[in-house]
Amino acid sequence: SLSPVVSDHSEACLSMSLSSPFIPCGFFTSSPRGPAANLEERPGESWKHAALVHCEEADSAPGKTGDSTHEGDGRPQICRVCGDKATGYHFNVMTCEGCKGFFRRAMKRNTRLRCPFQKGTCEITLKTRRQCQACRLRKCLESGMKKEMIMSDAAVEQRRALIRRRKRELMGTQPLGAKSLTEEQQTMIRELMDAQMKTFDTTFSHFKDFRLPEVLSSGHEIPESLQTPSGEDAAKWSQIREHLCSVKLSLRLRGEDGSVWNYKPQADNSGKEIFSLLPHMADMSTYMFKGIINFAKVISHFRDLSIEDQISLLKGATFELCQLRFNTVFNAETGTWECGRLSYCLEDPAGARRASALRQPEGKMAAGQLLLEPVLKFHYMLKKLQLHKEEYVLMQAISLFSPDRPGVVQRGVVDQLQERFALALKAYIECRRPQPAHRFLFLKIMAMLTELRSINAQHTQRLLRIQDIHPFATPLMRELFSITDG
Repeated sequence: SLSPVVSDHSEACLSMSLSSPFIPCGFFTSSPRGPAANLEERPGESWKHAALVHCEEADSAPGKTGDSTHEGDGRPQICRVCGDKATGYHFNVMTCEGCKGFFRRAMKRNTRLRCPFQKGTCEITLKTRRQCQACRLRKCLESGMKKEMIMSDAAVEQRRALIRRRKRELMGTQPLGAKSLTEEQQTMIRELMDAQMKTFDTTFSHFKDFRLPEVLSSGHEIPESLQTPSGEDAAKWSQIREHLCSVKLSLRLRGEDGSVWNYKPQADNSGKEIFSLLPHMADMSTYMFKGIINFAKVISHFRDLSIEDQISLLKGATFELCQLRFNTVFNAETGTWECGRLSYCLEDPAGARRASALRQPEGKMAAGQLLLEPVLKFHYMLKKLQLHKEEYVLMQAISLFSPDRPGVVQRGVVDQLQERFALALKAYIECRRPQPAHRFLFLKIMAMLTELRSINAQHTQRLLRIQDIHPFATPLMRELFSITDG
């Protein structure tokens, strides 16, 4: 029952996969709802900017610092100075942030301004407000803005400190779950959890048709061109050894009858074990990639995109989603990925001390951890955050809907979708995690996604180097990584 099985790599191309039911077993059949998503712009903070800052601006005297920026009929208020969208009452007048800051700076500088056009009656609008400071200040005063309402720098800082203290006290006394997710955010999370459940079996019970690595006792399994490489091939082979041969991957397979089969790489650093492992790793990768494609197809917002954008997003994000899923089965105590009957251990050649350091409490890790294989370091660091299942699937969605992937056309639509998922993650953390103990968790997660993006680029370069000298990728891998013949 432990003999290697040669898998059939005749799966359909990516575009066919996206327009058809699930690739492996058809748990769910996608049915696109329409050509474009309903993505009207939503009011509120942006997760990329304002959503990361919890301390509000406090630069005007207490009292008339209006919360309402809408008139009685629901229409947004406009700045009484320049006509831009107002953010509230500042220094006694409904104004925008720009005019509020301008008035404060002009009054504090206390310099005499002159109209450069010698008129003194310049029209101040959103487009012209920067052209004449004198007339802009005149209109501020005519609108009713009052210099005596400007707080001193010390008073502003004192008020900000009070706001921060009150927020900390509120978060510390607030019962778990007191905040609530919006109905839309709850629906998004339910859909993602449903997609994850339907497309990712953590027991890997469906992963059966795979090839196992052979223990190399001689060089006959290695391509002849690599046994005595010369010229350009020798340079490529040297690069592969430099980047990959220091990485040792051990594999264990438990048979249904209780037997155990172990594979451990050779200790001579010859690099030959790479080629022994390639078929199995290609099979595992392809199995995971199919599940990720199916995961995307369950998400209604993904199905609403054009097929071309769906392909571009999957090509850019599949490896990242694969690593996020692998992290859910990573055992940080043993340093292994437990994939059902299969388990993998990525050994750091410089010794286990640094891996042990990664398991230490935050702030006690040795500097040597920086030398760890980046993928291994990533999994230790992400596992340390002890994420909920909901946080993992929201990370997958944020990674999937990245508007800057090559080839994406509807960048604005994808950007809005990514922001919605990010705000849902932020709201989930604030709602379900004790505060202030987890107040930085959202920022840590976003930093991990940035690190994963870097690892993705490094991984792709490594894969292309090996594929160039020794083709091993399955058809689906070739399409996802844009590998061409020749």
